[in-house]
Amino acid sequence: MGAAHAYGRPVVDIHTHALPLPLLQDLAADGLADLSRVADGALHLHPSVSGLAQGARIPLPPEQYDLTRRLEAMDQAGTDVEAVSAPPFVFASMATDPEFVLDVTRRANNALAEFVAGAPDRLIALGTVPIGVEGAVEEAERCVAALGMAGVTIGTYGGGRELDDPVNEPVWTFLSERQVFCFVHPSRTSSPERLREYHLAQLLGYPAETALAAARLIFGGVLDRHRPVLCLAHGGGCLAGLVPRLTIGWQRKPEAATAASSPGDYLRRLHYDTTVFSGDTLERLVAEVGAERVLLGTDKPFDLADVDGAAMLTKLPFTDAEKDAIFGGNAARLITAVAERTRASVGGDTRGTR
Repeated sequence: MGAAHAYGRPVVDIHTHALPLPLLQDLAADGLADLSRVADGALHLHPSVSGLAQGARIPLPPEQYDLTRRLEAMDQAGTDVEAVSAPPFVFASMATDPEFVLDVTRRANNALAEFVAGAPDRLIALGTVPIGVEGAVEEAERCVAALGMAGVTIGTYGGGRELDDPVNEPVWTFLSERQVFCFVHPSRTSSPERLREYHLAQLLGYPAETALAAARLIFGGVLDRHRPVLCLAHGGGCLAGLVPRLTIGWQRKPEAATAASSPGDYLRRLHYDTTVFSGDTLERLVAEVGAERVLLGTDKPFDLADVDGAAMLTKLPFTDAEKDAIFGGNAARLITAVAERTRASVGGDTRGTR
């Protein structure tokens, strides 16, 4: 099992999603979800939960909630371990009532913990931290300590606040002190009215949103004050392509001279998944940040998943050591639960610096 076992360790996909039925049924009981089209592979969530327009269709393939189907899909893809997180549609990122956000997040985390418990040797959970609201750090601690999750995921915006807002300082302190793996996924778009047609909200808005969030972490001093283990979804969106422009601003504009180092220095302190859909793009990313900063990710089982990403990676002119790192070595170094599985599988010690 696992297409990359030639590189000596399990294949780990760190960007996958699940929407367990108990969560959806729980939301439906409160009028926050419409499950009438689940059999057709579609879901509707209340805008207060999804952050989307009323009536927006959310894809719901069976792999999102059917454990048997999910494991079959993993076997077909040659994936040994998936890090599973809730999708941003249940982050309640655009809601401003902290109690509502915390309630939805707790429900999602409870359901996700139960879902991965059905296949503990194949699935690990990344719990949702409701960024931007008071009490977020307590939920982060609950995910790791009480629910036994392998790491966390956060959106790029929440509670009406940006990631560099002071309300998030306890979260950054916790993640840095504990070195908890944190997957950063776009959870909203700017100017949604301009992105409404042509599915541009996800095709264009999400990559731009990730770059915006990372820029705020840099210029807002978060990455000077803290050292969290952050992995950006979708290869960091358009961040890498914007770093030269951000650097010019840092050098020439007093308003942007707020970070201690050049923006490019922070680029190489972050981690990135491989969900970029292009071999050339992945090669450029690895050349820019190093193979030790890139982890296999697919965005499965959504319809925009990078289903050919692993096969593409095997064909790229990286060394075996670089491929080993991307396929699972980096995940084993950054996520304790993956390291334990890897040691059990290959009998080695994968501990290292972060």
